[in-house]
Amino acid sequence: MADKPLEKIMCVEDEPDIQEIVKMALEEVGGYTVKLCDSGEKALETVGEFAPDLILLDVMMPGMDGPTTMKVLRERADSADIPVILMTAKVQPHEVAQYREQGALDVISKPFDPMTLSATIESMWQNRDEAG
Repeated sequence: MADKPLEKIMCVEDEPDIQEIVKMALEEVGGYTVKLCDSGEKALETVGEFAPDLILLDVMMPGMDGPTTMKVLRERADSADIPVILMTAKVQPHEVAQYREQGALDVISKPFDPMTLSATIESMWQNRDEAG
């Protein structure tokens, strides 16, 4: 599985400024195809048609939060096996461990460095077999 290249990333984030930073960082620095969704509900509507290799998911969102969205994604046949990386300002070790227990591949802390975001995600992608 680790030899499959990472090409398509869905970013689920409710803040428009963070959406734009992520999109620019991943497309221009990383060369990825990025689909933006502004809510968990929108991600669930879009995941089947976009078929991302990876989902970058904000934890704190109005309506359906990140962990709830991830739980629903795991229950669906079209998204059960898509790795999820959560983004959050809450990165205490026990919180990170809890997110991993819930099925997250890893956690990226906010604020993040846009210039290293794609390298960080690529590293997590390459190490996903060992992670889990």
